[in-house]
Amino acid sequence: MERNVSVKIGKDRYKTEVQIAQHHIIADEPKEVGGTDFGPSPKELFLSSLGTCKVMTVRMYADRKGWPLDGVEIELSLSTQKAELQNTTFVHCRINLLGDLDDMQRQRLLAIADKCPIHKILNNPVIIESSLL
Repeated sequence: MERNVSVKIGKDRYKTEVQIAQHHIIADEPKEVGGTDFGPSPKELFLSSLGTCKVMTVRMYADRKGWPLDGVEIELSLSTQKAELQNTTFVHCRINLLGDLDDMQRQRLLAIADKCPIHKILNNPVIIESSLL
């Protein structure tokens, strides 16, 4: 079941509140761009969403297979290649698989990480519709 996400900002410069059911997250911008750094930036939250989805998907698959996966660590970053007509954003995911896994298991888990639901969303056309309430 997908839950709605509610986001609001007041007069505090860039400090934003995110509410998802009983979960509360504070987002902000770093001080060097005028924020107060009370929480992660929107880009950091975006990368967090992809990273958490990838590690959960790998964990579920390894558990189903009974593979000796002790843990998964992912470091994520963004870079942009600018062009005249369109910029291309690259999301870099460096994955560390922990445990006594053979090469076949490691390669399969790497492929499974790219099958997480958020990765699939980002690899397809996305249309964002905004309207006033």
